[in-house]
Amino acid sequence: MGKVAGSSVHDDGQHQYDTVKYRYTTAYGMTRSETMAGTAEPETTPRRGTGGRPTREEAARREARIVEVATQLFIERGFDGTSIDAVAEAAGVSKPTLYSRYQDKRTLFEAVLQDRIREWLAPLSAAAEMQALRATPSDAATVLDELSRNLLARSQAPGAAALTRCIASQAMQFPNLARLAYEEGWVRGVGVVGRLLGIMAEQGQISIDDPEIAADLFLNLIMGRSSKQALYGIEVDLEIQERRRRAAVALFLAGVRPNSV
Repeated sequence: MGKVAGSSVHDDGQHQYDTVKYRYTTAYGMTRSETMAGTAEPETTPRRGTGGRPTREEAARREARIVEVATQLFIERGFDGTSIDAVAEAAGVSKPTLYSRYQDKRTLFEAVLQDRIREWLAPLSAAAEMQALRATPSDAATVLDELSRNLLARSQAPGAAALTRCIASQAMQFPNLARLAYEEGWVRGVGVVGRLLGIMAEQGQISIDDPEIAADLFLNLIMGRSSKQALYGIEVDLEIQERRRRAAVALFLAGVRPNSV
């Protein structure tokens, strides 16, 4: 299939032919990544601002489209299986347009994955933060039960699980991305849960020497098995996961109650 858009100049007749061909092939059987291009705005026909340049709104939409398409392709195909050509075609932009924003494929991968780490992994710790902000916890069991449910649900969202697999597979090539994912997801979550446990300790509901260590142990109890299953792409049995979650909360509370030995 010819490229939907490019930086070279076409006469009106050729442009109309390409447009009709593009719409026809989109309607009659294309690959998943090519189908994504069918919803893109052809780069040759944006509304232009003064001097023929794209308006700020058009540039923002095009940038968002590039990030969306690149993220999906990188997650589906991996870093090595994704080319700049494929991203440009699926996003409906030319390679010069893509290179004007990103120096090379590595730069593009780092940029889009950083955005998705903050969007998809940060909510894991955000769930604990929301719990802590609401908390004047009157019952540790109730609070930890609700928190554990929220953390599991967020960690197993399709985007977060796929992103984790993608980053894990490229951790050696992109150690900074792996560290960012670890810090935004796990380390930040441990810190927030630690503060929540500290509040419970001050209220006398639990007895712990180090809230951060206790938080790390709690998160491992709750998420350890399911996070490994998500990493390896293994389907999670929700009934077993729920039984394990309840048991994990009960085991943790048994160890930190003030009257526990």
